[in-house]
Amino acid sequence: MPLLRRVVAVLSFVAAAPLAAQSTPPVSVRLAYQNVADRYGGLLARAFDSIPASRYDYRPTPKQQSIGYIAQHLERANYELCGTFGKMRHPMAAKDSLSDSTKARWPKDTLVRRLKASLRFCDTALDRVQAFDSFVDVSYLLGFETDLAEHYSQLSSYMRLIGMVPPSSLPPAPHTAITLSASALAPFVGVYEFIPGLQFDVKAADGALDITSTVGTERRLLPSSANDFFAKDVDAQITFVRGASGAVTGLVLHQMGRDRTARKIR
Repeated sequence: MPLLRRVVAVLSFVAAAPLAAQSTPPVSVRLAYQNVADRYGGLLARAFDSIPASRYDYRPTPKQQSIGYIAQHLERANYELCGTFGKMRHPMAAKDSLSDSTKARWPKDTLVRRLKASLRFCDTALDRVQAFDSFVDVSYLLGFETDLAEHYSQLSSYMRLIGMVPPSSLPPAPHTAITLSASALAPFVGVYEFIPGLQFDVKAADGALDITSTVGTERRLLPSSANDFFAKDVDAQITFVRGASGAVTGLVLHQMGRDRTARKIR
């Protein structure tokens, strides 16, 4: 399959009407692309994780790709496409030169680990790009995103054929809100930066946290533990990180099977 026929959880967490005064268009466009990559990359990782190792040789017909083949193909395609628009190079090892059919028979743990590493490589590549103003870069970026989406659709069909429900059709995990005092919420208040151009402004209100992004509107987070919070309207959670002194130094956004870190800047 030609590669060009083929995207921060952060945006779907807070996406709504853009705040033009707070975010330049190139940053917003890049983050929109990154959001799509996160969605389908995260869904693919969850799907491959959930499929039993014994079914990795499954293919609906003899002429179609096996589940193991799809995993190794995605890994290679991610490095090729993301290395192009991110101006990065993935160092090749001896195993990388093996045939696709050989790699397709690797153990599930090996295939999943290598696929997730290629997705992290693409995360880094996207983080390095401030604006996609080259026709070639945009073409490869779109190739990367459509490749993830197409292969997730393919894998979803395989899962249904073997009696499994794809991750995108599963209900979100339930969360139970607890009560935290105003003094317990106070340390989380501040501004957190994921990358230049994308920040979360966190405020405490009514026993919860209100978060405003530089590319979206507010969302309310409810506490589920002393450092963990969840949104009710989207499947997203945040864990606040503390340093050795106990002070809050950052946060981790959990969404779509991916984790995004942000440092507290004030």
